[in-house]
Amino acid sequence: MDPERFEKGLAMRKAVLGEEYVERSLANADDFTRPFQEVVTEFCWGFGWGDERLSPQIRSFMNLTMIAALNRMDEWELHLNGALRNGITKDEIQAVIHHIAIYCGIPAGVNCQRIAKRVFAELETAE
Repeated sequence: MDPERFEKGLAMRKAVLGEEYVERSLANADDFTRPFQEVVTEFCWGFGWGDERLSPQIRSFMNLTMIAALNRMDEWELHLNGALRNGITKDEIQAVIHHIAIYCGIPAGVNCQRIAKRVFAELETAE
């Protein structure tokens, strides 16, 4: 493991997904899951998200569409929250969902819309 890339990834992961979520994921890691958490942090977040040629907003747009195409809705919700932390607006999320529905299918768009509606309602309640 590259400690510098891991630390860069850890900072990026916390910035996008939220410190509480990341700390909980790492704290809940055991001997079986810890190596995976380390790889995700170093490779996905340090190498991938740490590449400054694309902005966090562009990466969020990309992730939302790719994750929807893969029908990984738990991860889609996580990255929806990350996109909102990255400054993606509710209006932009709506446009992304429309694009997802066109290219990934209406059922994927419906799932994303349901999740987004719930997440937006939770955020409004929290405010």
